[in-house]
Amino acid sequence: MSITDWHRLERPREKLLEFGANRLSDAELLAIFLRVGVKGQSAVDLAQSLLNHFGSLDALLKASRAQFCQAKGLGDAKYVQLQAVLEISRRHFESALKKGDAMRSPEAAVRFLEFEIGHQQREHFGLLLLDQQHQLIAYQTLFIGTLNQASVHPREVLKAVLDHHAAAVILAHNHPSGDPTPSHADVQLTKTLANALALIDVRTLDHLILGDAGRWSSLNQLGKMP
Repeated sequence: MSITDWHRLERPREKLLEFGANRLSDAELLAIFLRVGVKGQSAVDLAQSLLNHFGSLDALLKASRAQFCQAKGLGDAKYVQLQAVLEISRRHFESALKKGDAMRSPEAAVRFLEFEIGHQQREHFGLLLLDQQHQLIAYQTLFIGTLNQASVHPREVLKAVLDHHAAAVILAHNHPSGDPTPSHADVQLTKTLANALALIDVRTLDHLILGDAGRWSSLNQLGKMP
């Protein structure tokens, strides 16, 4: 049966207009993005098969171009559309951080960081560089690879802060393992960098660690900031 033969409020687009996007399942949202199905499958059926193939919506969104384009019903055109949607979302969350207090909304900071480092297969360490009102000045990725006190050099962190005239920072990195629990090394690194930044009167407000499937941790919330 074609989607056009479904009851009006069972069709994804009509359902969204009637009840809002938050009432739709992952498959229904993805079906709206796909617009059409393939032979023998409606857009919703295709969307569900893609979610089964990738394992989750998050995994589909983070798939490489090659992985994405090899899947049934997808290709370069859809990949380009998806990347445009993701970049629009990233810029939206970046704008929110530039207008609001990043310290009061770690969730907003995490949503922005998801687009910057959350999808990476290697550890990425970066800084949210903030002004006196804790609004975002810029984000900068500084290091890529296994993080420890030897690989993350305080001088590079200090240089980024001074270059942007930042008054405060939020440290951030991802755990490709998916578990955002801070390690002993994460806590020690935070202490080292916070002490170095304190010498130039720059506050280290938090250290956010991103895992998978929307999981994250905040050293500030865990009471582990120096």
